[in-house]
Amino acid sequence: MTSTKKNYRQLTDEEITTLQSRGCSADNWNNVSVDQCFDATRCSNLRLSGEISLGKFDKSFILEGGVPVVSGLSNVTLHNVSVGDNVYIRNVSNYIANYNIGDHVFIENVDRIVATGDSSFGIGTEVSVLNETGGREVPIYTRLSAQTAYLTAMYRHNPQLIESFRELISAEAKKATTPRGSIGHHAKVINAGVITNVNIGCHAVIDSAAKLTDGTIASSEKDPVYVGTNVMADHFILAAGAHVEDSVVLLNTFIGQATHLSHLFSAHDSLFFSNCACENGEAAAIFAGPYTVTMHKSSLLIAGMFSFLNAGSGSNQSNHMYKLGPIHQGVVERGSKTTSDSYILWPARIGAFSLVMGRHVNHPDTSRLPFSYLIENRGTSYLVPGVNIKSVGTIRDAQKWPKRDRRRDDDKLDIINFNLLSPFTASKMFSGIELLDSIQHTGGHTSEQYVYRSMTITSSALKKGREYYRMAIDKFMGNSVISRLKGVDFTSDEQIIERLRPTTTRGIGEWVDIAGMIAPKAEIERLCDDIANRRVDSLEKIENRLRDLGDEYYDMEWTWVNSRFKQWWGKECSELTAEDIRMIVARWSDSVTTLDRMLYDDARKEYSLISRIGFGADGPRECRDADFEQVRGDFDTDPFVMMVIDHIEKKRELGAELLERIKC
Repeated sequence: MTSTKKNYRQLTDEEITTLQSRGCSADNWNNVSVDQCFDATRCSNLRLSGEISLGKFDKSFILEGGVPVVSGLSNVTLHNVSVGDNVYIRNVSNYIANYNIGDHVFIENVDRIVATGDSSFGIGTEVSVLNETGGREVPIYTRLSAQTAYLTAMYRHNPQLIESFRELISAEAKKATTPRGSIGHHAKVINAGVITNVNIGCHAVIDSAAKLTDGTIASSEKDPVYVGTNVMADHFILAAGAHVEDSVVLLNTFIGQATHLSHLFSAHDSLFFSNCACENGEAAAIFAGPYTVTMHKSSLLIAGMFSFLNAGSGSNQSNHMYKLGPIHQGVVERGSKTTSDSYILWPARIGAFSLVMGRHVNHPDTSRLPFSYLIENRGTSYLVPGVNIKSVGTIRDAQKWPKRDRRRDDDKLDIINFNLLSPFTASKMFSGIELLDSIQHTGGHTSEQYVYRSMTITSSALKKGREYYRMAIDKFMGNSVISRLKGVDFTSDEQIIERLRPTTTRGIGEWVDIAGMIAPKAEIERLCDDIANRRVDSLEKIENRLRDLGDEYYDMEWTWVNSRFKQWWGKECSELTAEDIRMIVARWSDSVTTLDRMLYDDARKEYSLISRIGFGADGPRECRDADFEQVRGDFDTDPFVMMVIDHIEKKRELGAELLERIKC
């Protein structure tokens, strides 16, 4: 296959003579076509075979340190290769075969780049996520999002849906299958080993990778992909902005946008979506939703579904009972943390925004009790409901995630909702209150401890958890009301009621977290039904439907709030008066202020005497305190503390501003 550029021509006899004088040879010079402005003096020591097309070489590259090199080809064997304009290829130990190379590509000191025949370049590879023995395979493709992967992996109760996904992705793989690989314009491949059946996107940088096989590097100009030293990857896709370096080993993996893997990390049969950061440890058959973070050598994530996770050193899970093999799986819902040396025996499910400390072997399920601590003490799992609502770490995480979105490509594949409080978490807290009431009623109001699914809850923790949930619900529901009434002066109750009327019927009922996207379960099931019955018949249409749901989040959120209003306030929204709004604002303000004061007190612990141990190594207490303040600063000027104080004042002003606009 020769280049399709219309201005390509055959070599002249003079050019052939020049090339031969510079150590070049060809099986058949008639199979070599060149640009009209081709300069034969820019080529040396070439071995050409098959169909060859060469562009013009009239520009230079500037290397690190300011070193200029002119474009051209030297010391390379090419077989069935088209080379674009102003390409630099030098010192390919073996050969480049069956590739289309774009403009301004830089290749130097490479062992071999070869396409071996019809290949889909990793597209269609089935990743045995969550269950290493199979059953939840996700076929990967370049535009795979966390949401489509979630539906493919987790909605196995709908076989027609899975079959539709398989057909659509199979068609994508078939469309991508070709006997030739491609290297996009402005890509750079240097000091690399063997590259086999890999499509390399534009502006990608491959620097000292050891071995890449059967994959697609979906780099983009705005967000290039970087593949670094000693990386080995087999059957993979790297999305825009991915960084993989420092001896990472990958097998059957999808790496999402702006995800960074480094420092000897290894993974097989795993999916990593936007903004994950993984170093040193190991992943096996995991679904790593957005912002999954593991940084330590001793950490193993296995057969689990995670998102917004922070895994401490030595975090580990087991997915088998030494009987039927590694068939068990676990779910750690969004925003959770595992402390150093924590362990969970799958199957288990950890509720959203929870903290896991110690070893838990009784298959805990805390999904109805979010924002909890699960702590092991002498072999017993203790559950502390709701306490993470008042944790500085929880709020800090919620603030930092949007700021740490490294995706620079405008075409963002994953739909990410960063909200800490949402219909998803609020409904769990409503359910949590009911559950805690039931546990207390069953165990007796005078009991000091209660047992729930092999976990122990103390009486004090139960009562406090219920209050934490109520305050957080007040905060969420009040926020929604105030947001809904924003920007309008009200002179009658009827105006208020009209403003509070939902603009969509979508949003009633249960909500789900689809790997970072929060949406009504009914809408997700409607989409799945449309896919299963081929009413949505392309991957692009699925993307658009999911994106529309993400865009309509706040309208649907209000529909949900409206539907739960009587349960929370004792009245329907259609029955509210101006006096109700004043009372809602007061209750909201009280909850927000109380929670912020708890955050303030929690932050103060970071400046306690215990926190100062290790400071002022060789001096008296005065030196210790001075050393601490130089390193950590002063409590009153801590950025987070100042944020909490500012948040209290802003919320007070927000409530006061609404009340001023209610003139009835």
